[in-house]
Amino acid sequence: MAGHSKWANIQHRKGRQDAVRAKLFSKLSKEITVAAKMGDPDPEKNPRLRLAVKEAKSQSMPKDNIERAIKKASGGDSEDYEEIRYEGYGPNGVAVIVEAMTDNRNRTASNVRSTFTKNGGNLGETGSVGFMFERKGEVSYPADVGDADTVMMAAIEAGAEDVESSEDGHIIWCADTDLNEVATALEAELGESESTKLVWKPTTTTELDLDGMQSLMKLVDALEDDDDVQRVTTNFEATDEVMAQL
Repeated sequence: MAGHSKWANIQHRKGRQDAVRAKLFSKLSKEITVAAKMGDPDPEKNPRLRLAVKEAKSQSMPKDNIERAIKKASGGDSEDYEEIRYEGYGPNGVAVIVEAMTDNRNRTASNVRSTFTKNGGNLGETGSVGFMFERKGEVSYPADVGDADTVMMAAIEAGAEDVESSEDGHIIWCADTDLNEVATALEAELGESESTKLVWKPTTTTELDLDGMQSLMKLVDALEDDDDVQRVTTNFEATDEVMAQL
């Protein structure tokens, strides 16, 4: 899944832009509020909230913003958000999963469909591309946390399923239902992670050339610009040469 990892790196660099960062914080706040509203407002007693807070911290979201998002859930003035997953195809047949939180299903569906159409893709039915992905837990660590063998041993002890190590860092995969436990065990052994979250991991990929990647990024950028969209996942694959040209 080299392409998937590189896409994460591209998104990280984009996240340095102030406007993108403000939108990211807004989406992280929404996830925290929903998680707190669905369960206990104490992250230690609410696995989903704990993961949401951890991810927010990994993105350098201010502590005040996190606390405000949690309090909003218990204040009675928070919106009732519905979680929806959309599936479709982007340019060149790339599979796309869009995860959204919305207080207006019709608005979000219309916007997502329009965005696909305007950017060379098409929105499909639920399940149309989901079979090309697995729901997994993903824990990321920087390269300097240890060598591949050290991280692999820690991952095995923690109950993880697989590890990808490269000069960019280490990505540890586990069953989605085990993420909280695996992340906690890894933290005890390796320290604070860079990122801990649930993801859609591609099981099959579609290779793109430079033009294909540029078209795909245009679609993904447009989707992520929608305030209702929480995250976008694709199954692209690209060579190092193509990624370098981006």
